[in-house]
Amino acid sequence: MWYVIYSRDRQNALEARREARPAHLERVQSMVEQGRILLAGPRPAIDSEDPGPAGFDGSLIVAEFESLEDARAWADADPYVTAGVYESVEVTPFIRVLP
Repeated sequence: MWYVIYSRDRQNALEARREARPAHLERVQSMVEQGRILLAGPRPAIDSEDPGPAGFDGSLIVAEFESLEDARAWADADPYVTAGVYESVEVTPFIRVLP
């Protein structure tokens, strides 16, 4: 089943995000290679492709897991979590309808 992983950055997390980004992307790329990522990306703090020092409000990932528990465990082990980038992470089931 698909699951949404909706994360919110803590204030002033941009530097920690930059430092943890390579490990975060490597982990997500592994899921892409397995065909388990529907979409993934950051949520800019401003209406811009490159938010610069404004940074990000968080991230959104829609990925396939065997269970909600598996999705939560994967989200909890994210390098952004361990680096303290996120203040909260919500994991919920998702039913893909379109496209």
